[in-house]
Amino acid sequence: MCTDNCAKCLGVALLSLSTVAFLCNILLFFPGGKEIGNIDNLSQEVLLFGGILGSGFLMLFPANMFLDLKYNDCCGCCGTKSCGRRFAMFSSIIYAAIGFLGAGYSFIISFISIRKGPKCLMDNNKWGYPFHNGDYLTDKSLWSKCLEPENVISWNLNLFSILLVVAVIQIVLCAIQVVNGLLGTVCINCCKGYRRI
Repeated sequence: MCTDNCAKCLGVALLSLSTVAFLCNILLFFPGGKEIGNIDNLSQEVLLFGGILGSGFLMLFPANMFLDLKYNDCCGCCGTKSCGRRFAMFSSIIYAAIGFLGAGYSFIISFISIRKGPKCLMDNNKWGYPFHNGDYLTDKSLWSKCLEPENVISWNLNLFSILLVVAVIQIVLCAIQVVNGLLGTVCINCCKGYRRI
């Protein structure tokens, strides 16, 4: 498979994953599937937009670049088509690094949120974080510390877990494109049916 065809497949996958991340982050604004009256009662990590900014918006740059890579020859610089194609493949490495940073941001936000637990109404009628160091993950009896919103623990845990997995997959795909971009930069003429101008 040519390096640009591989990049196109990676672009499609990244676009799909960024859509999933975007939707998950939107759903986090409705803890337990219900609208919350005060935005201050949302977990801080929801407002950091890990899925919208990191795995969502920032991932659109590399995804779109990878999709168009097959047709990008940078106007055939230096009088040869391979020169422009080499530059395009090299620039895909930079875009992959942007995607890596975005997915890394989403991963860190999701990991912190899973460990910290959701913000909820506690039995002292105050909103806060009743869990410490992920203790609620191993002891489900602690979930009773959260009175409202209903099902907020499983809601946040599931959505942030999805964001965490999406971020890991995006990091792997961006790393694959770094290798693919290096191969394309070094041996752009290796693709079947490709010829110099």
